[in-house]
Amino acid sequence: MIVKNVKDVVGTPQEVKTQNWTSRRVLLQKDGMGFSFHETIIHPGTRTRIHYVHHLEAVWCIEGDGEVQTVADGKKYALGPGVIYALNEHDDHWLCGGKTPLRVICVFNPPLTGQEVHDGEGVYPASA
Repeated sequence: MIVKNVKDVVGTPQEVKTQNWTSRRVLLQKDGMGFSFHETIIHPGTRTRIHYVHHLEAVWCIEGDGEVQTVADGKKYALGPGVIYALNEHDDHWLCGGKTPLRVICVFNPPLTGQEVHDGEGVYPASA
């Protein structure tokens, strides 16, 4: 059994920070679960291009507000507590922070190794 506390990730290499978000990567590829599990904070007023061509992701919004917009058709979806969205077709999208920090729980398949950040096209590298 694996038991972890997200508080133990804060300030370690498993807490990855960019200008737009802070991701606390709690379960990773090395944990052998077949997926990774993260708590991520999207900073207010930010806009991040994301296109996971190598991963599927599900995102559950816990608190705060924001918006996700698909690149292909420009559709916008409001994000807030209780909303989940799943990138089941490797959807190219913009993730936008609202007026308050948006706290989300994310699951990736295949799992992340822990230090990934988006490249210029919004892509994470393929898992090793």
